[in-house]
Amino acid sequence: MPDMDTPWIKFATPDTNREYFALLSFLPLKKYRAIPAFLKFSFQIQKQLGATPGIIGYSLRAKILSRNFWTLSAWTDEKQLMDFVARIPHGQAMEAMMPHMGQTKFTKWKVLGSNLPLRWDETMERSKKGEPS
Repeated sequence: MPDMDTPWIKFATPDTNREYFALLSFLPLKKYRAIPAFLKFSFQIQKQLGATPGIIGYSLRAKILSRNFWTLSAWTDEKQLMDFVARIPHGQAMEAMMPHMGQTKFTKWKVLGSNLPLRWDETMERSKKGEPS
């Protein structure tokens, strides 16, 4: 499984006229041996998302051979996202994986509910240009 995008997991139906908070995270790993732990935490975090207030949807992109991973998510607001980040297992995963991570990058923007689910190709292209989606 060298490259893969997980399907958009929809946790809530967005209001098409409302603005939501979107996040693209770039998570590069320094060494191949960190991949199993990263994937283990990713599965735990996906379970956590199912019980998290404020999540609208989520997807993971994995480029295993280059050790690069991205997450794409939409939230009711930034506070809900930050509450999620601080909780276990996400907070624990960040602490455990920190020494194994390269330079991470986080891109935040507002998105209308009518533009959900977020799409990888469009988001990645705008991210490369340094533009919000």
